[in-house]
Formats: sequence, structure tokens, C-alpha cells
Amino acid sequence: MDVSGGSGQPRSGNDEPARPQSGPTAPAADGTQPDPAAAATPGTPGPDPRDPQHPAPDGPAAQPPAPQPPTPEPPAPQPPAPEAPAPEPPVHEPETPEPGRGPHVPAHHAAGGEPHGTGRGPGRPPQRKPEPGGGLLMGRPFGVPVYVAPSWFLVAALITWVFGGQLDRVLPELGAARYLVSLFFAVAFYASVLVHELAHTVAALRFKLPVRRIQLQFFGGVSEIEKEAETPGREFVLAFVGPLLSLVLSGVFYLALLPVEPGTVPGVLLAGLMISNLIVAAFNLLPGLPLDGGRMLRAVVWKITGKPMHGTVAAAWVGRALAVSVLIGLPLLTQSGALGSDAVDNVGMDTVMDALLAAILAAIIWTGAGNSLRMARLREHLPELRARALTRRAVPVPADTPLSEALRRANASGARALVVVDSEGGPVSLVREAAIVGVPEHRRPWVPVSTLAQDLTDGMRVSAELSGEELLDALRANPASEYLVVEETGAIYGVLSAADVERAFVKAMARPS
Repeated sequence: MDVSGGSGQPRSGNDEPARPQSGPTAPAADGTQPDPAAAATPGTPGPDPRDPQHPAPDGPAAQPPAPQPPTPEPPAPQPPAPEAPAPEPPVHEPETPEPGRGPHVPAHHAAGGEPHGTGRGPGRPPQRKPEPGGGLLMGRPFGVPVYVAPSWFLVAALITWVFGGQLDRVLPELGAARYLVSLFFAVAFYASVLVHELAHTVAALRFKLPVRRIQLQFFGGVSEIEKEAETPGREFVLAFVGPLLSLVLSGVFYLALLPVEPGTVPGVLLAGLMISNLIVAAFNLLPGLPLDGGRMLRAVVWKITGKPMHGTVAAAWVGRALAVSVLIGLPLLTQSGALGSDAVDNVGMDTVMDALLAAILAAIIWTGAGNSLRMARLREHLPELRARALTRRAVPVPADTPLSEALRRANASGARALVVVDSEGGPVSLVREAAIVGVPEHRRPWVPVSTLAQDLTDGMRVSAELSGEELLDALRANPASEYLVVEETGAIYGVLSAADVERAFVKAMARPS
């Protein structure tokens, strides 16, 4: 994000972040103790010498289960209700997501937007679903939706009021019509900001980087580019094109101003647009994240050190120093008259407004720099998330199999998930772990597994080869509590729990960079 023009900085998804409905609010998790309720469900996966296609997953889950663990008795037995909500699991581990919820992992920007999967076979994950916008949809230039956030109307009103007061001193004969002229200026200025953002967007698309949307908001615009550039050179170009277009626009307005008579409405508008675009370009060239200049600095450090994380750290800390400088320096500059006004006039309400503006700008820059550090750390650890390593072993069972028999088979084979198959062995649904916990033990011999299963959709099939951003994209596109993991041939590999992905994500993020 950037103040006025947009850095093209990849976002974490929703402003709205991301959950895998994107991201990047990071998921919360408690400790890693085993779930006592797991004894009521199929056992923990482990290595099976009889099954070379299913190596043990990485991490603690790879330990073989104790044979036939005791099953705890639920506190209040009640008849099974397939569609009733399941009771919450114990507090020793994060809550198993309900059907329809995905793992709470950031999107983010952490999420790349390119198609994922192997490109063939039943395991190919679905494409990303359209995500909700961030305001009023204005159009789709180059196929990228452009939204105007509600906060834009507030700043448009503020610009209209402030610029209208200036017009009253320059063109007093306009009267009340000066506010119409001011409103036109506000719209034209944000059209210039849109051109700035479109420059980032076109460059990103040229480098085959997906752009989620462009949003015009209170302090300028944001191009939400969902993946980072692959080289420091591309990163530098991607950041520089925005300020470059603002400089070009400033020059265009200057040339248009030359034949216009000073002191007229066109002259005042052209002069205001020339100056405002020059300010946008200069401000965004400041060398600190999340501004465009910060991304350019990041690219330079990345090129020198060969490590993108080093570039991010350097540019983020410069951005924080810049935020402090804005907080302290901007009110001092306006108070001293260094910005073109008389010092004696900068008292009272003007001083308060200057301090408020400086505080808002400083907060935006400081927050953006911190978010850049967090997102860089996220990208560094994402490759550790691998579907094959996180998948639970699964036992295929016919739809009419009693739950008690299905659990016996799962425990005997060291599996921890149940897949309902048809007469030909094809998967048709997944037995929900939360639903199993809700069935009292004495009822399980009479409850068929089909009553506890969720029908498989295309989005609930994921490839065993997925990892990192591609894996998170697949889960965010189709939120669920469990997913069927398949090989490229379509053979069942196992079941992936959204809760397991959450825990793995938190564990990876807890490790230092």
C-alpha cells in the first residue's frame, strides 16, 4: 500500500485480510498436546511397512498410535444427529473448523494467485473463486477490478472543502460554484492516482504476477499484487513505474498549463493537478516500505546481498524511521512556513490539522512497514507446508459401514480418517471428525458412516504435490474442515485436515527467520 499512489505492495488479502479467506491474519493456536477426543476418532497416522505409498508424515504426527486406545464416554449421550453442530474439541489443540470454514491462514499476499496443481488428473485444485470487493466497483481495466472504498468519499469531501476555501481567495467571483470546481479537482486527482496504480498493474501483468484488485481509498490507492517479483530487477521496475507515471502526469499538466491564462478556473485546476502529482511522485520515492521508494530500496539490497529477506528488513526499518520523521517533522515544517505558508498563520486549528495529518501518515507508514516484515517472514516459511507431509492416513469404507466397525478398521491400520467409497472403490464423501466426536459410543454400532459424511466437491480434492502458497490457495478457494488428498493418477492418498494445516502454519511461523 502506499499513501497516495500505491506501492503495488502485495497485500494480505482482505482489508478483509486474509483468512484463507484471506490472509494474513495469522492463525491462533494453543499448545500441541494430543487431543483426547482423537481416541474416539481414527488413530494418528504412522509408517506402515505394508503400504510403501504412504510414508509417515513429518513431525509429531508420525508417531505410531497405541493399539486400540480407550474411547472416552461423552458427558451426555444423545441420539446421533447428522446435521447437528458438533461439540467443541478439548482446549489442548485448536478447534476443528466447521464444514464451510477453511484454515485461518493468511492470504495474502501470502497467497499467490496463479493456477495451482499438476494440471491433470482428479487432484487438480480448483481455480480461485472471485473474492468480494472493497467498495464500489468502477470497472475492470486490463481485467483487474477497480474499487472505490467508502473512505474515498470522506477524503473527496475534505478535498472539496479545503480546495474550495483556496478558490475563494483566488477566484472570489465563483461564489458557491467554487465547490463544484473543487469536487471536479478531487475526482481528477484520484483519476491521476488510478493512473499511478494502473502503471503498477500493467507492469505486474507483464511479469505474469496476478493482481487481485485496485482500490482507491482515503490516502490514495493500492494495487493488490498477490505474488512478489522473482528478481530484484523486476521488483525495482514494478515499484518505479508508479512514481514515474505521476511525474509524467505532472509534466503533462504543466505543458497544458502554458497556453492557459493564469487566474482562471482551468489555470487553477491544471496548476493544482500538476503540483499534486509532483507531490505524489516525490512522496512515493521516499526510501521506506510500504512506499514505492521502499520497494526500490528493497530491490537494491536484495541485488547486493542476494537475499530478499535482507532487503525487506532494511527497507522496513527505514520505513519506520520515515514514519517517526513524518510524525515530528511535518508539523514543524508547516509551523515554520517552510512549505510555503506564513508561519504566523499556522496557529490554532491549522496546527491541530497538521499534527493530525502527520499522525495518520506516520501510522500508515509504520503499520505498512511492519506488515511488510511479517509477510516476508510468512513467505520464507510457506514452503514448509506440504500437503503430502500433513495428510492423515485414511481408510476407505462403504457407505453402510457402522461407525464402530469403521473406527475399528482405522485404529487397526493406524489411520486417522475415513473416506466413504462407492461399490467400485471411488471416493464419494469424507466422514467429518467433528461429527464422529458427537456420536455417543453406545450408538456407534447402529450409525452408518454415510450419515456423518460430507459429500465431496471438486474443490475438496487437492493434489498431494501441493505445498506453500499453492496449497493455501486451494484451501482458501474452497473452505472445508477436511479435504481428500489424491495422487496425480486419482488414487486416494489420505485426508488433509484444515486444523492440521493451521497448527503446521503456526509452528512454522514460530521459528525465527
